Amino acid sequence: MIDAKDLPSTRPYLIRALYEWCSENGFTPFIAVLVDETVRVPNEYVKDGEIVLNISMDATSALRIGNDFIEFKGRFGGVARDILVPVHRVLAIYARENGQGMAFPMLAGEPAASPAADGALVGLNSIASQKVDTDPQPPKTGGARPTLTRIK
Repeated sequence: MIDAKDLPSTRPYLIRALYEWCSENGFTPFIAVLVDETVRVPNEYVKDGEIVLNISMDATSALRIGNDFIEFKGRFGGVARDILVPVHRVLAIYARENGQGMAFPMLAGEPAASPAADGALVGLNSIASQKVDTDPQPPKTGGARPTLTRIK
């Protein structure tokens, strides 16, 4: 019998599936990322240790969602940047328009910096009424992020 700890993570597969679902249904896929030194994003856009990224085809170039990293080129304030996100740092992937998606628990040993970090699977409430820019500017009063709630 194969032990669950010996299996590869399902996270990259679920991220790719939800990215495809968003794209095929005309939604804009966003990812929420818990930033640390392994995440390569423009630090001026990081708020409370997290960043929300638009990973749609319109907002990225050379997008690759691999088993270990999500990498792409994106524009921030009109400046092209290379983005590199380890898959294990993705907190959630969701559709901007309706908040449908999935949040992920942080793995053991990761800092508990989000509601998802206690190991419980969580779901996303609708964020359809919140505005999120496709070319985000540094947040002045906080950016729109999904509201996480525990699934019972």
